[in-house]
Amino acid sequence: MQSQNVIQLKKQGTVIVLHVKGNVTVGSETCLKQAYSEANALDAPCLLLVFEESAYINSGGIALLIQLMAESRRRGQKVAIAGLSRHYRKIFNMLGITKFATMCDDADNALRDLATS
Repeated sequence: MQSQNVIQLKKQGTVIVLHVKGNVTVGSETCLKQAYSEANALDAPCLLLVFEESAYINSGGIALLIQLMAESRRRGQKVAIAGLSRHYRKIFNMLGITKFATMCDDADNALRDLATS
């Protein structure tokens, strides 16, 4: 199980894409918050979080993601999430994370959705 995070940040039009590699746990806090801060410095109206389908996300990781999405909501940013396995999509839906972010099957669909919303 991969535990170290690598987060690649790139800007695609009005969307900042954070491609998260590795598992998301409470140990990911520094890496996630640093990448989120760098993304916000680019002042884009939309944020896309792309995960590897094999990623493991525990309750501490989910709490971190909720914090970031709540901050994005306060900033007026639209957020989409792509790449999650069916299992995590179901969990995110049950936890109400879909109130903060749109769930998409893949990054291309998410980028299209953000561009039209």
